[in-house]
Amino acid sequence: MTTSVSAPRVNPRPKPSVGKDSPFYVSPTLDYLSRLVTRFPNLWLRLGSLESSLLAPRLSRINITQPIYICGLARSGSTLLHEILSSHSSVGTHRIKDYPFISTPYWWRTATAFNRATSLRERPHRDTMMVSSESPDAIEEMLWMAFFPQGHNPQIDNRLTARERNPKFDSYYQNHLRKLLLAEKATRYVAKANYHIARLEYLLQLFPDARFVIPVRSPISHIGSLARQHEWFSQGHRQVPQSLAVMQRSGHFEFGLDRRPIHLGNSELLQQIRRAWESGEETLGWSIYWDMVYRYLADLLDSHEGVRKASLVVRFDELCEEPQRVLKDVFEHCRLTDYLTILDKYVPTIHRPNYYESPFSPSDLAQIRNQTDQTAERWGCPKRNVDPK
Repeated sequence: MTTSVSAPRVNPRPKPSVGKDSPFYVSPTLDYLSRLVTRFPNLWLRLGSLESSLLAPRLSRINITQPIYICGLARSGSTLLHEILSSHSSVGTHRIKDYPFISTPYWWRTATAFNRATSLRERPHRDTMMVSSESPDAIEEMLWMAFFPQGHNPQIDNRLTARERNPKFDSYYQNHLRKLLLAEKATRYVAKANYHIARLEYLLQLFPDARFVIPVRSPISHIGSLARQHEWFSQGHRQVPQSLAVMQRSGHFEFGLDRRPIHLGNSELLQQIRRAWESGEETLGWSIYWDMVYRYLADLLDSHEGVRKASLVVRFDELCEEPQRVLKDVFEHCRLTDYLTILDKYVPTIHRPNYYESPFSPSDLAQIRNQTDQTAERWGCPKRNVDPK
């Protein structure tokens, strides 16, 4: 039986600044434009269809071959993997500069072709990752929300399988990827898409040759990171409400004031998670959530041969300890060649996170282990399941 404890102790951190110096700052122009896109979703979908129609002769010559999807809970190493794979010359992806006009990627890229990239800055997560307007971004979720508006409702099953296929979405989405590949002059597509955890079967039906990369991180360090980010983003959202709106509009509900767990078919577990969070039992809620998500994925890989063959599991601990070997496996699994220069660039920069202290008490650690050890063992997480500093 799991013992409930209070929220984890989070080491004191500076509160987000207010104004243009805030890591959560949203310019009035971006806020207005994203509000405009969100307010008239059908208009932008029609514009996307019009763009596809006018580009039809060129799109007909573009094949979507082995699209790559990075699917795991936030803070599992997915952003790093996205950045590394996106740096390959054959690969195209969505970028920060595409928000909020994701529906018309070719027109928007053409219109902004001469814009200079913004200077590098640390992203709001304060995890030492530097980004600019050219950095890869996880915003294809906006397309899924337009066709599956209940996809983030934690009160209903969020899974999409072959039974939920939407032909209108399928056609729109395939044309969208072709337009992005055309705009990026690329032959392969990659996306970081955390919520595709619940859509792997759907994607495999849509793209039988898809490649899945599933990052998994040991529960204690993973939950510690999620708890820290949730507290940090909640502070930022309170001080800069526009930043919460941007996350909602772009389809990010992983943490912050509108945190929503993914419903993977077990309503009872979802209720346990939400009750724990609502009562301030952060460690308990995150522990149940981590266990639910990765148990679901482990069961899916065991039972679905197609998903299993399409997937590569990337253990965060191994990525930090043996980046050369792990990244080589990732590129080979994704059927990407000529990647040695990419390894030379990124391997020396990869190490265990060292920018924070452990937030957990001994009772917190015992609670996490009690809740997650069985599932962690299925994923080959280190048996010590400790929280590396």
